[in-house]
Amino acid sequence: MTSPSELLALYDAQQRLIVPEHPPAGITFELLNGVMRVTGRAEGFVETAQHLDLSDSELDALIATHRDFFAARGEPLEWKTRAHDVPSSIPQHLEHAGFVAQEREAVLVGHTTTLLAARPLPPGIEIRETRNHEDIAGMAAMLSEVWGGDFTWLVDDLEAQLDTAPDQTVLFVAEAQGRIVSAARIEFTPGSDFAGLWGGSTAPEWEGKGIYGAIAAARAQRAHDRGVPYLQVDASDESSPILLRRGFVEITTTTPYLWTPSTSPSAQ
Repeated sequence: MTSPSELLALYDAQQRLIVPEHPPAGITFELLNGVMRVTGRAEGFVETAQHLDLSDSELDALIATHRDFFAARGEPLEWKTRAHDVPSSIPQHLEHAGFVAQEREAVLVGHTTTLLAARPLPPGIEIRETRNHEDIAGMAAMLSEVWGGDFTWLVDDLEAQLDTAPDQTVLFVAEAQGRIVSAARIEFTPGSDFAGLWGGSTAPEWEGKGIYGAIAAARAQRAHDRGVPYLQVDASDESSPILLRRGFVEITTTTPYLWTPSTSPSAQ
């Protein structure tokens, strides 16, 4: 049986700094000395190798370089951190540069087979794979309602992913009473032992009906069919207990740090 430490090493080797062979139109992935920078989305994105051999001043300069790059574009920036990153002071340096910590999530890994079973759904709920524009727009509307933000940008983002690499992103929705009430996707990386489970959300009035488990099972089945041994999730406090009960293990945590022009010292 693979230990959590072995899974973490595999995760660091396969799930960081992933540059797609065919990026979606308008999105650019750059690898710059152990840093991946992504532009062309609603907000910028940066993640790093697990170990950065930098002094405090060099780390401050690195963070400022990427922050100021997006400042010049007038765009916010998300910097993804993990709890086992080196140096461990990266979060403090980000906060000093004007970044604000967002919700911490557990990085969970489980064998694909652990999610294959799901209890039957009540009548009137349909789960299906989709690439349909109306379904994706309905999913974005549901997410906007659930999380209180504007997720309309996700329509173009997902459609670009599906058009560019149709075998690497698979989207599932649950429909009831004529509307999308839950949605999630699974993303595959060529050559990786992991498939990522992303975007799982359910309208509050439809929670507790087995929809989360059914969509998870549909995604796990797709990974199992492709011979991918592990599923990886950045899990919220709400979903972590469900997945841990199903046999997933926590290998680290991840915290996104968000910068916007109004929080940046350089903008004051």
